[in-house]
Amino acid sequence: MSETDKLFFFFSSEFPFNKEGLEEFIGTFKNKKYKKNELILKCGETEKELRFLDKGIVREFYASSDKEKNINFYIDTEFITDFSSFTHSTPTKKFQECLTDVNVRVLSKHSFLDFINKYDCGKLFIETIFQRLVAKNENDEFIHFANTAEELYLDIMKNKPEWLKQIPQYHIASYLGIKPETLSRIRKRI
Repeated sequence: MSETDKLFFFFSSEFPFNKEGLEEFIGTFKNKKYKKNELILKCGETEKELRFLDKGIVREFYASSDKEKNINFYIDTEFITDFSSFTHSTPTKKFQECLTDVNVRVLSKHSFLDFINKYDCGKLFIETIFQRLVAKNENDEFIHFANTAEELYLDIMKNKPEWLKQIPQYHIASYLGIKPETLSRIRKRI
């Protein structure tokens, strides 16, 4: 499936555009490439574009002067925008870094707002995305709260096995909130 087809499929299966409107909307996205280790988003910036991941791996994390904590990894074709920052025009608290070379499709906030006003579909788009993110985040937060690092690792094995194949183990350890040596011991036991 081509990159344009992935974006087309995402919207045609989720949102009520007519075919011409959908083709016009997808045509407004621009291709953008990032190199491995490049930051896509920095804490304190305000999201000014929608980003749809076509290819590559992106890690999302929080950072302070002395530590980092991975909170998500993006591998599949999906939006990687901080929708809270995008919608409310507030600074993000997150960083996003490319773990590989990355191809994304981007649409400026201005172009997005022009388009949703023209087709009157933006409210549904934002509500649907937020509902998914809230549900996912609540589930992830509960799993992180209620489970040990070993249980979290087993959950990744079951529900996100591609992470274990494509993401360096020290990043997985950060996501689990443990040291890489502890992750090695967990892996040996399992």
